[in-house]
Amino acid sequence: MITSISINQIKYVLALDKTGSFSKAAESCFVTQSTLSTMIKKLEQQFELQLFDRKSKPIRLTQEGQILINQLRVIHREFEILQELVEKSNKEFHGSFKIGIIPTLAPFLLPLFLNNLINAYQGVNFIVHEITTNEIVRRLKERDLDIGILSLPIIDKELFQKTLFNEEFLVYDAGGHIQEQKKYVINDIDIARLWLLEESHCLSNQIEKICHLKKMKKTSVNLEFKSGSILSLLELVNMNRGITLLPKLATLNKSLVNEGFVYGIKNPIPAREIGIVTHPNFAKKSLLQVLEKEILIAVKPILKQNKKLNIIKAYS
Repeated sequence: MITSISINQIKYVLALDKTGSFSKAAESCFVTQSTLSTMIKKLEQQFELQLFDRKSKPIRLTQEGQILINQLRVIHREFEILQELVEKSNKEFHGSFKIGIIPTLAPFLLPLFLNNLINAYQGVNFIVHEITTNEIVRRLKERDLDIGILSLPIIDKELFQKTLFNEEFLVYDAGGHIQEQKKYVINDIDIARLWLLEESHCLSNQIEKICHLKKMKKTSVNLEFKSGSILSLLELVNMNRGITLLPKLATLNKSLVNEGFVYGIKNPIPAREIGIVTHPNFAKKSLLQVLEKEILIAVKPILKQNKKLNIIKAYS
């Protein structure tokens, strides 16, 4: 007969199921291994069954454990929701808030709002991970992240998506070969001087043909550039007096971008849709609303939400 179980016991079980190791689970829960092991053992005694096969490497759930684990996850999520409601009632925010953000956005968006956010909510421990879209999706589904900030849409019906803003792309020509004020037509870009992020980051639709042309063009340069970092890309473009395509927020980096070499693109203007992604059972909705507000306040003076923007799949 079950008398009482603690939320920490459930937390320890979920951590052990995720890591398959008592030491790693204890580390993730910030407790000693003996504490975690003892608490799980007590829970098993209350259930009168064994949740884990301790002889397997890594440690795995028993058949009985597999039956119960989903319900334990539900209980843990419901507790998070309860905790969120209490915090909202008290008009206070506490605990940790884990954010995943894609590398082509992090260096340019975070400086615009992060300091204001952490100063306004000092009771919250903000943990920011600069990671790829696929990693954000995986960790959201494993409940290892609270939210993701990335390019939309993502093809995953299990997660909730919400658009924040649209960000247009601009041409950066470090060779300065075109006249002032002139706008580029995508087809007129000098492919011989074009640098882009690795193929998996190529823009689709209009920009896809540029990726294809770049791949097919003959060149005497014995260098193949494969990177997901806009900062690395800019260094090479500047050094080689090349051309690339940059999301508008990236053009604000005056240490790497010469604003005299930044040019618009004629309609239809390519752009990417930036938004947030959360798990459907995400509990910290009040804090999420605060984050959304801070981001929108930060980007509103910079990004004109032009209705003529042609939203296409962009860098991830």
